[in-house]
Amino acid sequence: MNAESDERKKEAAAPAASGSAAGDGRTADGKPEERELGSRAPAYIRSSRVLLVSWQVGIFVVGLAVVAAGAAMLVLPGPGWLVIFGGMAIWATEFVWAQLVLRWTKRKVTEAAQRALDPKVRRRNIILTTLGLVIIAVLVGVYVWKFGIVMPWKIDQ
Repeated sequence: MNAESDERKKEAAAPAASGSAAGDGRTADGKPEERELGSRAPAYIRSSRVLLVSWQVGIFVVGLAVVAAGAAMLVLPGPGWLVIFGGMAIWATEFVWAQLVLRWTKRKVTEAAQRALDPKVRRRNIILTTLGLVIIAVLVGVYVWKFGIVMPWKIDQ
């Protein structure tokens, strides 16, 4: 293909060779191996430049549609960020920049999860959640005491 993709293949082959002999997807130091960067298109598509470019255009259009739907869901009801990352995952099947963005995002989410597991942070979060639930319960109780419960429908018994 081009010199850049050849270099990526050489770089990806080097860490794979240094991996554990068990083939369990981990390197010698116990960290998970990262997948090779670049296109995951089938070999027969990669064999023809026209097929590869049309494949990449198709992947880009589908990923763009999913990302646009996710962006719309940020202001409309729906799981906006989840759909946006789904679109990025679609792009990551073909584009190195999207793979790098997803790796960075995964690293940041993992770091945030590790910070959230800190006992002090967990204790603070539990206290704040409990306090918030108590405040909401008190407000609902005051509203029911003052105005009562009126159902929006009529039930004749």
